[in-house]
Amino acid sequence: MAAKQVMIFALDDSDHSYYALEWTLDHFFPNPSNSYFKLIIVHARPNPTSVVSIAGPGTSDMFKLVETDLKKAAQKTIDKSKELCKSKGVSNVSCEIIEGDARNVICEAVEKHHASILAMGSHGYGAFKRTMHYLELMLWKDAILRRNDTQIHEICLFRKDAIFG
Repeated sequence: MAAKQVMIFALDDSDHSYYALEWTLDHFFPNPSNSYFKLIIVHARPNPTSVVSIAGPGTSDMFKLVETDLKKAAQKTIDKSKELCKSKGVSNVSCEIIEGDARNVICEAVEKHHASILAMGSHGYGAFKRTMHYLELMLWKDAILRRNDTQIHEICLFRKDAIFG
């Protein structure tokens, strides 16, 4: 049997991301025991210095508190994704929490694991933000594609209750 292809799922803590993960599990892993892909969920944890930019007495204590909080939030995000995978019968999932800018973390994960597919959710921005997001995403995708032979899927799905409350 040939080795399974690697799918990277880029996860953040938004409802859109979890819904995209659910959609991915339903459509790419309908029969989890006979899947074509090995799923690796990657969560980019921000660096404390990108969250807090203060200086002075007590700064190191503040950074420690922020870093602890960011680690807890990242672990909670991964735990929630593992529960979702488990509920869909997908048990052979690897999860990684990597500190850094999400764009760099995801590009490096794709390169490291030689992923054939990168999937992620979309926040469903309005027209202007969506256009700016699209332009940024095109540059980002170009950087990945130049380094790898990877398909990139941005899953943009809207749940009825997410739109209408």
